[in-house]
Amino acid sequence: MRKSEVLAAEAVSCLNKALCHLKDIWEEIGIPEDQRLQRTNVVKNHIKNLLEMMIKEEESLRKRLVNSIQTCRTEMEKLCLELQLPVFEEEDGISMLQQEKNIRTQVEALMKERTKRMQQLKALLEQDQDLCDILCSMPYGISPDSVPSLEQLENFQQHISNQKEEKEKRYVEFTDIKKQIILYMEELDHIPETSFEKDVVCEDEDSFCLSRDNITSLKLLLCQLEERKAENEALCESHREKIQQLWDRLQVPQEEREVFNEHMVTSKKRNLDALQAEVKRLEELKLLNIRNVTDAIRSEIAVFWEKCFFSTDQRQAFAPYFSEDFTEDLLSLHDAEIQRLKQHHEDHKELFDGVHQWEESWRLYQELEKKASDPARFTNRGGNLLKEEKQRSDLQKSLPKLEKKLKAQIDAWESEQGREFQVNGQKFLQYVEEQWELHRTEKEKEKLERHLKKSKQTEEDMLYGTTVRTPTKRRFLGTTTPNKSRKFNATSSISSATSNSTMRSAFGGTVCRSPVPPSAHSHQVFYIQYDSLIIN
Repeated sequence: MRKSEVLAAEAVSCLNKALCHLKDIWEEIGIPEDQRLQRTNVVKNHIKNLLEMMIKEEESLRKRLVNSIQTCRTEMEKLCLELQLPVFEEEDGISMLQQEKNIRTQVEALMKERTKRMQQLKALLEQDQDLCDILCSMPYGISPDSVPSLEQLENFQQHISNQKEEKEKRYVEFTDIKKQIILYMEELDHIPETSFEKDVVCEDEDSFCLSRDNITSLKLLLCQLEERKAENEALCESHREKIQQLWDRLQVPQEEREVFNEHMVTSKKRNLDALQAEVKRLEELKLLNIRNVTDAIRSEIAVFWEKCFFSTDQRQAFAPYFSEDFTEDLLSLHDAEIQRLKQHHEDHKELFDGVHQWEESWRLYQELEKKASDPARFTNRGGNLLKEEKQRSDLQKSLPKLEKKLKAQIDAWESEQGREFQVNGQKFLQYVEEQWELHRTEKEKEKLERHLKKSKQTEEDMLYGTTVRTPTKRRFLGTTTPNKSRKFNATSSISSATSNSTMRSAFGGTVCRSPVPPSAHSHQVFYIQYDSLIIN
């Protein structure tokens, strides 16, 4: 055995003894296994360094390889940190030369990835800057000098997409509002005055800054123009009503009105000017025709008095109506009064219409009641009798409902106005009750008259005798043949109305028996049927 080998064996033996001694100490101390490994590694490295110092000739080659590996590893770690990638895991069990090659290859790949990301970042920054200029927004919060991660690039790209969508949205909104603004300006004959209005209307659309403030200002400008347009339309409509009113009062010929038709439809600035000029002209003409205009207004006032059911006292309360001193002041009073009446009628139109409806229904009901009392109605062969009876029945049901509805409306009106609601100087509900009472009184009066007439006729027939004939138009159950006589059984009502001698005379007369009245008809139908059987 060579001496070097003996020395090597002794060195190994010493090393083993030292390690065993250290192991015993560590066990006695109670150092954990992982720390033992660390300490053993320290011992190994220390021995390795001592050995490396002894082998200087091999150190040169190994040192170059180690430096190269270390340099590449440092660069790789730096790139992984910048790129936010996991550190490259080196292979085990390979030579130092292979290890150096693998690390160097990995560094080159990371350098390419870094360059690629920086190029993407630059392109995105340029797009972001362009969008910020258009939208007047803040740049995206990312450093242009740091290498972005894949997630940062993805988020940046998504931000750019969102900004592009926002740009398109605002651009569409801007163009739509701009069209409306231009249209309103044309209708109003408005010329852009402020720098903002000029930018909107006159400048190129692509150069307009689509900031939120500008969009808000656009909407505000549009609202202002809409309000002006609405004011113009309202003013034009007011002038048109005034012109139409003055035309009617002044009896302006139709040909002259047709010339002005264009301005009675559209509401642009020039139309408003023309309408104002026409109103001024008609007002001047009105002053020259005060009497005629005042009479025309009085006719309108009379119409609204009727519509609003004004009593005589209410009408006489407007003293200027009866004045013959036709002045401009008198005309103004009439103008104010007709406006007041129109507003009063409009405010309570539903109530007034309800009263008119009741009056019309009541008139129709009374007409149908009169027809129901007419004996000639039985000669009808066209079916009108059934229609009239159905219509009368419907009115009997609807009139109380309408009165109930009107009562609620009148109560609300009186509560609001603080005064009674009158129709022609009388409380409407009282008027309705009186109409019904009058109707019932007339019905009773007609019934009594028919009864007295029939009693008188019966008495005459019993005194003088009569020939009984069947009706020519309608035959009833229970009637006798034309030439056949029957004794008459006097009722209590007849016996009370005639003397004993009269009754004896009646037995000698020829009188028919009254038909059995149908239960579905009123007494008046019975009397009509009875009349048809008695022939003088």
